[in-house]
Amino acid sequence: MKMNFKDLTQLQAEGFQGFKTKKELFVEDTCIPMVKGVYLVLSNQRKTPVFLKRGSGGFFKGRDPNVPIRELEEKWVKNVPTIYIGKAGGDSSKATLHSRLRQYFRFGQGKKVGHWGGRYIWQLEHHLDLLVCWKPLPYDDPAMVETTLIHLFIAQYGKLPFANLR
Repeated sequence: MKMNFKDLTQLQAEGFQGFKTKKELFVEDTCIPMVKGVYLVLSNQRKTPVFLKRGSGGFFKGRDPNVPIRELEEKWVKNVPTIYIGKAGGDSSKATLHSRLRQYFRFGQGKKVGHWGGRYIWQLEHHLDLLVCWKPLPYDDPAMVETTLIHLFIAQYGKLPFANLR
């Protein structure tokens, strides 16, 4: 399988939908399906972003979600809009795309929510302008699809997407 993480048209052809900004989804999220699936966070910036010393992520269980700017700079993958690959639901989770993304957004709004993955995004100055798209997977295992997507990304770019920690 080959995946072009740079081309939104290709992502749509692969079944991804939504392509809404976080700003839009913070206001109205009923368009996000209540089924399991995978999701991507995309940056439409062509240059290296401005990283914030203190992001908007919540302190879950007292842990500081912020990392040094140098770490963020090292993790950034240049010229690739896909900056995070996530999953919702599966064998061990009843989460839906809607519930998982809502949890992720609440974490980014400073709430004490358990969505530690993808937290680097909240240290981007333009995080509200990032696009979110999702692929419903009512019959597939989101964890397997997420793993496959991450492996394809690594094969193409030599490292994890910016905000994926593992």
